[in-house]
Amino acid sequence: MRQPAALTGTPAAAPPDGHPLRIALLTYKGNPFCGGQGVYVRHLSRELVRLGHRVEVIGSQPYPVLDEGEDLAGLRLTELPSLDLYRQPDPFRTPGRGEYRDWIDALEVATMWTGGFPEPLTFSLRARRHLRARRGEFDVVHDNQTLGYGQLGGLGAPLVTTIHHPVTVDRRLELDAAPHWRRRASLRRWYAFTRMQKRVARRLPSVLTVSGTSRGEIVDQLGVRPDRVHVVHIGADTELFAPDPSVAEVPGRIVTTSSADVPLKGLVHLVEALAKLRTEHPSAHLVVVGRRAEDGPVARAIERYGLEGAVEFVKGISDTELVDLVRSARIACVPSLYEGFSLPAAEAMATGTPLVATTGGAIPEVAGTDGETCLAVPPGDAGALAAALGRLLGDPELRARLGAAGRARVLARFTWAQAAKGTVEHYREAVARASAARPTGTGRGPAPAADTGSGRTAATHVVGSNH
Repeated sequence: MRQPAALTGTPAAAPPDGHPLRIALLTYKGNPFCGGQGVYVRHLSRELVRLGHRVEVIGSQPYPVLDEGEDLAGLRLTELPSLDLYRQPDPFRTPGRGEYRDWIDALEVATMWTGGFPEPLTFSLRARRHLRARRGEFDVVHDNQTLGYGQLGGLGAPLVTTIHHPVTVDRRLELDAAPHWRRRASLRRWYAFTRMQKRVARRLPSVLTVSGTSRGEIVDQLGVRPDRVHVVHIGADTELFAPDPSVAEVPGRIVTTSSADVPLKGLVHLVEALAKLRTEHPSAHLVVVGRRAEDGPVARAIERYGLEGAVEFVKGISDTELVDLVRSARIACVPSLYEGFSLPAAEAMATGTPLVATTGGAIPEVAGTDGETCLAVPPGDAGALAAALGRLLGDPELRARLGAAGRARVLARFTWAQAAKGTVEHYREAVARASAARPTGTGRGPAPAADTGSGRTAATHVVGSNH
């Protein structure tokens, strides 16, 4: 594969706040179609380049999908491959002998064999090796929630880290939902990497997070000093997620985004609410954007309540299909027990679709006040969910009012352009701190040539060009 080159070329426009920055944006998981980390990287990188900066996204499988366009000449993707042990259709696979390249690969497989999750650690080690070989090519390194030991060493540029929310929250909720001791033991081993993330987080000089709720949990659960944690709200792509009156509403349709059996997402409570709701609204049905589980609490609830024809799962749809699906719904619902932000809530509100959401985690920070921009219910309360959904289905004027107010709230508070501007402020603070700590007489010189003898196996792609 081709060796990576330093970011070159002229940005689309000079940044309004100073010289253009050369940014390395790290993400150990980058798929923008399942999970918030890939969405974050895709949209933030685009808006950073539109501000005039140059961004190289360095990611592992599933690789990030980045936007393209004539105004994105300063955006690149560098693939930093792992062994991809959790790929479909053969997750938890054992690699062939010829796939092993170094000791990091052996560590990755050994951790999987013993029931752990190796990717945050092994990606951080590969990223450190990669960045050290390219020392001087970046002004700032931005890590997207890897929190691996590899990031504690010198990376050749100041480090800024985003923590969307502490994974310790997911660990606690999954342990609470585990049906027996064997499952709890397995979960404790799987989540063993959170001990590393706690240790790393406490030593980070600058942490960004997406909500005030997440900030409090990062301080309380990870032990990060409060003065090092800064809130930069993320947002919706308000050009894509926008109202379109030509898309017909489907009577009774409720849409949600959820992984079937992740307790955090609360889908089982929404299925229970749907069963109650259909006694008064027989046309009510649910479309779930996410993977269907063939077994587990959600599957059993669908069977128990006889909802096989009233719950549909869709996955792998395009952005356009997703937006039209949300537009076609009478109601969007976020039934999560906890969210560090809730992009699905912001995206649904941006389309003008009225929202029913729980008050779990940071969801109220996004969704706003009950009765003004959404209908809010306690997390885990199927009866309250059913009542709110029924109220909206029976009141078209309330749906129109909440939909319009929801979009106005997103436009005012939660856009990716605003997120990029806020993020750059913290990049510049990190660069200034590093410059102040640097011995007098040094400075940012020209970037050295890429080291082609380092044994790296990354591939770099220019995004937004015709290459």
